Amino acid sequence: MAILSPPAQLPDEAQPAEPQQQPVKRQITLWLWPVLITLAATMYKINEPVMGNDELATWEVARRSTGQIMATLHNVDAVHGTYYLFMHGWMTVFGDSPTAMRTPSALAMAAAASLVALTGRRLFGARAGLCAGLLFAIVPAVSRFGQESRGYALVVLAATLATLLLLRALDAHRSAWRWGAYAACLACIGLLHLVALTIVAAHAVLVLARARYTEPRVLWSFVLAAFVGTACVTPVIALGLSHDDRQLFWVPEPTLWSLLEIGPQIFASGLCAGAVFVLAVLARSERREGLLLCAALAVLPFLEIWIASQGEVSYFRYQYALFTLPAWAMLAGAGLASVTRSGGAAIAALFLLALFALPDHEQMREQYEHDVPHRVDYESAAGTIAKYHLPGDAVVFGRGYAWMLGGGVRYYLPDDKKLRETLVVPGAVRDDLYSMDCPDPAQCLGSEKRVWVVVEGRTPAPLASIAAAQAKVLRAEFKPAGSVQHTGVTVELHVRKPR
Repeated sequence: MAILSPPAQLPDEAQPAEPQQQPVKRQITLWLWPVLITLAATMYKINEPVMGNDELATWEVARRSTGQIMATLHNVDAVHGTYYLFMHGWMTVFGDSPTAMRTPSALAMAAAASLVALTGRRLFGARAGLCAGLLFAIVPAVSRFGQESRGYALVVLAATLATLLLLRALDAHRSAWRWGAYAACLACIGLLHLVALTIVAAHAVLVLARARYTEPRVLWSFVLAAFVGTACVTPVIALGLSHDDRQLFWVPEPTLWSLLEIGPQIFASGLCAGAVFVLAVLARSERREGLLLCAALAVLPFLEIWIASQGEVSYFRYQYALFTLPAWAMLAGAGLASVTRSGGAAIAALFLLALFALPDHEQMREQYEHDVPHRVDYESAAGTIAKYHLPGDAVVFGRGYAWMLGGGVRYYLPDDKKLRETLVVPGAVRDDLYSMDCPDPAQCLGSEKRVWVVVEGRTPAPLASIAAAQAKVLRAEFKPAGSVQHTGVTVELHVRKPR
């Protein structure tokens, strides 16, 4: 992957004053290089990984009508409703190819990189800000989730913007507009992903410190803004809590060891995680508030999510804590600026880290990286069906993993090769993500002459992987006419027996 080389010298506030136009150039340099490098990383091979579980869920819901989406959110996935509605509009304009569906995340990560640099400058100075923006840009998880058609990149952007808006509100704490902008940003965070509202506790640490030592009145402004922002998403909170046990039943309750394991996962690279942690520990600054804020933003959300997961439902997934990456990058940027004597040394260190992280970036772009651990070749399975397709063909998907397996095949199947999902009531009909088995398989089968059976894994007996009642009907009425195995999936055609 090509690495764009930033300018030879990082801007430093300690440098002598230069011509009048130089501050503008410095400001552009500060955010432009992080944006360009992040865009280069996220757009590199963006279309190559097979669509993953979450991405297929996005496609399944976002392609429905607005009314159908709203009806679905009453039954499942309310916490992602805002993103689904956004993607519905995006896909209407730009289509549903992997590149089209993943581009909003790439743009969001690039915008977040600029905000990391700008916020880092406010907290620690220009050189530390640019180091932070560049560090953020080269973290493999940034490009990984900048290539995923899910709302996590937008959450990272919104959370970083909220921190910057809070700092601006504290600069002019009597400005209702600035506090209003902060409250609106918190509402956006909640609409995109409720777990990310744990950022409010980290913000409160800074506000309490400011209220104690300088301006006591800022505390009440913050409390009001935070209350208004979170109150705006009360319906989503209520719906999301009602869906938790259904959507997150499979997430294990975290242990104390989980707090250590999640670090490398957040960065998608043990090397990057270690380098950032070391640099963060080395961070030094006369601006103590900046260190306090970034430390709270980097650590508190993990602890909050861990504590909230010690119950019936666990929320402890590394994807849910990606919004802490900007804080780690800002701390590490301050650390790098502290331990390097010049911009050239900082550039060299960043370049070496980017070089060593290249294998992790490449791994993020492997064919099945978005579909771990299943690794199913949906595209080849759909290609087999398309090759031998006849109008009126039906399909049955294997149980267990069937809802995702069906979504993957439907996604890659050409528009003119549609199949009727027999033996089930499709999720779209039920205003749900998941299909429901037909109570009377013989009646639901109807008069189809050909039925495709698609199951996970390479198996010589695909009917053994579908519901027993469905398999019984197919064995009685149909006979196999051919089977093809692909990576992680078997496709078998069944034709009706002559009477």
